[in-house]
Amino acid sequence: MTMPESSSSSLSRRGPRRVVWTGVIVIGIAAAAGMWWHERSANSSVSQTDAQAGHGAAEGGAPQGGAPAGPPVTVANPVVKDIIEWDEYPGQFRAIDSIDVRARVSGYLEQIHFTDGEMVQEGDLLFSIEKRPFEIAVESANAQLAEANAQLSLANRNLKRYEKMREGNIVGEADYDDRVEAVSAAKAAVAVAQAQVREANLDLGYTEIRSPVTGRISRHEVSVGNLITGGYTGDVTLLTTIVSVDPIYFDFDMSEQNYLAYQRAAERGAMPSMRDNKIKVFAKLPDEDGWVHEGSLEFLDNQVNETSGTIRARATFSNADGIFTAGQFAHVRVPGSERYKATLLPESAIVTDQSQKVALVVDAEGTVGVKILRVGPGYDGMRIIREGLAPTDVVIIDGLMRARPGSKVTPEMGKIEDTSQASFSE
Repeated sequence: MTMPESSSSSLSRRGPRRVVWTGVIVIGIAAAAGMWWHERSANSSVSQTDAQAGHGAAEGGAPQGGAPAGPPVTVANPVVKDIIEWDEYPGQFRAIDSIDVRARVSGYLEQIHFTDGEMVQEGDLLFSIEKRPFEIAVESANAQLAEANAQLSLANRNLKRYEKMREGNIVGEADYDDRVEAVSAAKAAVAVAQAQVREANLDLGYTEIRSPVTGRISRHEVSVGNLITGGYTGDVTLLTTIVSVDPIYFDFDMSEQNYLAYQRAAERGAMPSMRDNKIKVFAKLPDEDGWVHEGSLEFLDNQVNETSGTIRARATFSNADGIFTAGQFAHVRVPGSERYKATLLPESAIVTDQSQKVALVVDAEGTVGVKILRVGPGYDGMRIIREGLAPTDVVIIDGLMRARPGSKVTPEMGKIEDTSQASFSE
């Protein structure tokens, strides 16, 4: 039986479509199978990794999912050393000798023999006053002395004549007595004339004004050609000033409380008496970091100032190199205790908690703790700890902002640098 042509054509068109859909279905099945196999392999790898991690934990290793370590901080033991506490005081250098140079005689200034600001030695010529009026005065005094000697000679000759006449009763007793008194008066006149000669020579010598001390001279206050008023009282002209340089004084005031503490320590025998001994002290200029200038405390005043409650003290320093200048300000430190073993911490390791000073410490388990401190004075960049800290305590010296009391930290051992100057502190 023969099929119609329309049926044959329909079958021929559906054949290729079935092939296409069959290919799509096969590709889809292959893709799904590939995804399933990839997922299975990944799960197998994860399971194997977990098994290895569990095996490592079973062998004693720390699990990767454990608690994180605390923040790192630097810790150290406090510094323990033998020290002497020092009390610091501001003060001012003062020349041992300070001279206002003035003339003893009046006259015109004729010459200046120094350069302003230079060092002068005792006896150096500084100023010259015109000498001619004083040379004339010396000549006049010598002439008066010669006249007085002549009068004395005449009086002696007259007395001898009257002595002979008195023996012969030629002259009366009254006349003889007059001759004796004339000799005495002539001798007195000679003595006066001699004194006038010495005075005239002295005034002549005063026309040369010399340095009374060795020291540094200031500027000249009067120029050559000016009339100088000299003398011992009144408005005497100031010519210049001189201050001694070496050694030099350092004046400072200490509180009544500190002075009493020194006295008590001397009574106990812990420190030498400041009045009876030369106490070693050290000075520091404003631009210096170390206490490099050694001197001695040699004077305490005899009373406490009623207004300020302080007592004046004075130290003496060598100044051969001229580093100190009279009137210059500086600081001095005086031993304030006997030698003892002290615990020290840097200022940066001490925390202020309201009115208390505390230090953060770390125990063996890495837990932060708090130690309440009683602090003393500073000592070469660190602070003396009176109470509250043991030499074995582990103190946080860096990383305080990362530490909280009761929290965990990771301590890293460090070292506190000792910046003290043993050669000058001890």
